[in-house]
Amino acid sequence: MHKQSLGLVFSDKRFIILSVVIFIGMLIPLSIFSGYIFLQPYFVFYVPDSIIFNFTLLVIISVLTGVVSSMGIYRIKILRVKSRKANTGVYGSILGAGAGACGCLSMNTVFLSIFGATGGALAMFSNTYEIPLRLTSIAILGITYFVMAKGISSDCKIQLDEKIN
Repeated sequence: MHKQSLGLVFSDKRFIILSVVIFIGMLIPLSIFSGYIFLQPYFVFYVPDSIIFNFTLLVIISVLTGVVSSMGIYRIKILRVKSRKANTGVYGSILGAGAGACGCLSMNTVFLSIFGATGGALAMFSNTYEIPLRLTSIAILGITYFVMAKGISSDCKIQLDEKIN
């Protein structure tokens, strides 16, 4: 079921390109916020051995966000599924990506300045629980992927049945 759904979605080159753009659009900013990419005084990409696991989690989150988002857009645009039924993919990818971004250390300043004391508490929470937040993000994106794959499979069967009649 999942292989057929992936094959169906990514048989169109537009969705491959969309997935890659979302992946890069997630990975680069998260890498900058997490301190893996430095832009000044010159461009440096550096992942210390001690935190390679954190970087791997960021890559997984970015890949899953690209795949899930592409599947959600495919379901809305190509299969003409009403947006209420496809909300799982949209909300799941936003929630999953957001949970993965919460672990970025430089985002804590943003939380603190925007949300005040609540942002400070959130910043302390994200520092302490960075890896569990990212693992939770991967779990949310994984569940969203399976729900989207199941939805695409069932939508395609319904459409095939309608064309036969």
